[in-house]
Amino acid sequence: MAAGALWRFEAIGTVWEIATSTPLEPSARGEVERCIATFDAVWSRFRTDSVVTALAPDGGDASVPVDAALMLGAFAELSEATAGAVNPLVGATLAHRGYDAGYSFVDRGPVAAPAHWQELLQWDDERMVLRGPATIDVGALGKGRLVDLVLGVVAAHVSGDIVVDAGGDLATRGAPVRVGLEHPYDPGRAIGVWDVTDAALCASAVNRRAWGDGLHHVLDARTGAPVRTIAATWAVASGTSSDAMRADAIATALFFDGGAEVAARWNVSWVRMYTDGRVEWSPGCRAELFSRTANVEG
Repeated sequence: MAAGALWRFEAIGTVWEIATSTPLEPSARGEVERCIATFDAVWSRFRTDSVVTALAPDGGDASVPVDAALMLGAFAELSEATAGAVNPLVGATLAHRGYDAGYSFVDRGPVAAPAHWQELLQWDDERMVLRGPATIDVGALGKGRLVDLVLGVVAAHVSGDIVVDAGGDLATRGAPVRVGLEHPYDPGRAIGVWDVTDAALCASAVNRRAWGDGLHHVLDARTGAPVRTIAATWAVASGTSSDAMRADAIATALFFDGGAEVAARWNVSWVRMYTDGRVEWSPGCRAELFSRTANVEG
């Protein structure tokens, strides 16, 4: 990306970088901040005043943005494809393993998320209803969706090249961006690079948000156990207004059987690395990998 303006700030527990060809005016920055705050006030299970926190003890219903239907609809597809491994009611499961609102990192053992979650959680374009106690966690795709929303705000204020990067989950418009695929066991190395143009790239790895004896944030909702076979995933999506959400969702789904199949349906390219060092990639993947091990046939 050509030299321009860079705005760096912290929000939702990560560092954001927004690069633009021309500087964002203060009013545009304020709109970005309000966009993030509005999203966080609905979906953060780490806030005492959020909608999902208010619903968790006994359930209930709440007015929500249209993103609820978009995100939870995507969860329904992911859940079906992974036989229930991906589940938006995994919040209490994560908390029980120590990834709770207070970041206690005290493991109280595995607890499965509600298997029939669509009987408990229902939604439309305006409201969300939770029929009983449960903790919603949209971490499987929520940050990607927020990247999409922020990109939309920025694009309404500036023309030219744009990169919105939220802790490594990013979306671009304009000039291509070359992204290194960080080795999950050695942050000083990359297993490859990926040129991203007018698209989104999201990643997930077991070395991020890890604690205790082999615990990390990627849990199988069916058992409450952390994933052991996949170390890291990367996904690239383009062509829609929800590119980063779809890339984020696939980066999560690829830790489980069925993830590659839903990626093919959504036309999302991907790379994943196993804990034994093997690397797989999707048909037609344009990433430049330094160790090409096994292509997954389409």
